[in-house]
Amino acid sequence: MPQMLHPLLAKEALPIVSLGVCRVYLRNDSNFPWLLLVPMRENIREIYELNAEDYEQVMHEVRTVTKIFAEITNADKMNVATLGNMVSQLHIHIIARFEGDKAWPNPTFGIPATPYSADKANALIGKLRAAL
Repeated sequence: MPQMLHPLLAKEALPIVSLGVCRVYLRNDSNFPWLLLVPMRENIREIYELNAEDYEQVMHEVRTVTKIFAEITNADKMNVATLGNMVSQLHIHIIARFEGDKAWPNPTFGIPATPYSADKANALIGKLRAAL
């Protein structure tokens, strides 16, 4: 199970918790409440490459985390995606969106990140750890 987090993800990811298959990270960008779920499996680039058991578990984790994150953030819309154009390691983006946020209604990608203050990051991470 041990797998290193891709260096590009590691630069912007604040660890929250490990679940059955995925590790959950907060993307350090206060513009958008944004989580990354990273299945801790070696050499997996695409979601279909997971074995059937891991796939079911990952889908359960995505559903659970998205629901809890939506409740914590009071988001207007939840964006869930796997892209991997810049980072080949399989990771799932879960982004809480709000009408009127910096990118609404467009995608969040391309908006320069604004890091959280340590207090705000720790508060959100604490809420998520308690709920997950």
